[in-house]
Amino acid sequence: MSIATPLPGPTLHELLARLSALHPKNIDLSLARMQRLLAQLDHPERKLPPVIHVAGTNGKGSTIAYLRAVLEAAGLRVHVYTSPWLVRINESVRLGRIGGGVLVGDDELRAALLHCERVNAGEAITRFEIETAAALYLFAQHAADVVLLETGLGGRLDATNVIETPAACVLTAIGMDHTEFLGESLTAIAGEKAGIIKRGVPVICAEQAPDAMAVIEAQARRMRAPLHAAGESWHVGAEHGRMVYQDERGLLDLAAPRLFGRHQFDNAGLAIATLRASQIFKLDHAAYEAGVARAEWPARMQRLTTGALVEQAPRDAEIWLDGGHNADGGRVIAAALGDLEERVSRQLVVIAGMMGNKDADAFLANFAGLTRHIIAVPIPERANAMPVDRLADAARRLGMRVETAPDVDAALRALTRLAYEVPPRILITGSLYLAGHVLAANGTAVN
Repeated sequence: MSIATPLPGPTLHELLARLSALHPKNIDLSLARMQRLLAQLDHPERKLPPVIHVAGTNGKGSTIAYLRAVLEAAGLRVHVYTSPWLVRINESVRLGRIGGGVLVGDDELRAALLHCERVNAGEAITRFEIETAAALYLFAQHAADVVLLETGLGGRLDATNVIETPAACVLTAIGMDHTEFLGESLTAIAGEKAGIIKRGVPVICAEQAPDAMAVIEAQARRMRAPLHAAGESWHVGAEHGRMVYQDERGLLDLAAPRLFGRHQFDNAGLAIATLRASQIFKLDHAAYEAGVARAEWPARMQRLTTGALVEQAPRDAEIWLDGGHNADGGRVIAAALGDLEERVSRQLVVIAGMMGNKDADAFLANFAGLTRHIIAVPIPERANAMPVDRLADAARRLGMRVETAPDVDAALRALTRLAYEVPPRILITGSLYLAGHVLAANGTAVN
């Protein structure tokens, strides 16, 4: 039976719920279960085209978006695995096609998950692990030129860290996040992220804090892996509204990234550095130009202009959505908002919802100089979301005016009752889970 043939049995939603019961924990970092299942699946991870493996704290998804856009602009077929998904799980698995990849269909994904479930035979395994195994299994079934593989959490023990010899290992900016799993210091977290580095495989990394960079350099030396670091081996910046990238192979003068925010120049530069350092493919200037200009990645300083939620907001208000949820993520969002303020001045209102394990004080502190108006909201259907009172207390400690609302819809409607001389700028932020809910409620497609 073809894997794409519709199968009787549970819906995709029902199947995912069933798979969640195979392990008592959502997160249990280990490679043993993954290695066992992949062996039982006849090692699909060994039957893939060149793999670019990406780890880091912030910027992974955007960097992969640039990689995919450049490679597809060159006419290549690109498989992509990313997480977390925003609206539906299909977003995590993109199958490469000539002319542009497509999100895996429900039936094909369900068939792959059912196959992995049968092979696993009831053994303990986390849902992310079995989803990752299914993605690798699907990739092995479909021809492509390259695989872009994003870690889920950390790196060393992440379910994606099963590729023995990737074509390149990429490290985006590393910061403090998921400390309960990765360690309480930047050094410890960097050690986990740098665990994706493989012997002799080029390592391309974004600009890092000194403590994190020292860990990466030591691991690269240990693995005899060539290191291509931002600010040393390659440079990127903005000049006259364009992006300028330079390394030992020369200079690229390119269109500015379509994704908004100065940090997107860094993410695009990291993608270009990866493709030039790994030398997997010979790419021309036109592919880099088109890829940087076309790359899209939802819920990263995404402007919402139409939709059900937008209609609830004050007329002509600017509405921006970003799934940032840690201190460094908040910093780059605040910088992007500062750029917007320089262009057109508007009063800023932040609607925020966060997960319970996040540092709300550190995240919200980035906005203390930009706004004094915070509306705290819950994250729907997330039992471990941060209570709105706790989030509101964090904002009050920063001297902000705080309100609470039962949901984003109510928060937007409350703003219509306020008198603004100029329609406000509204930022919805604090969690990718909240961002996914907003996109779904607004009716914004994620393709």
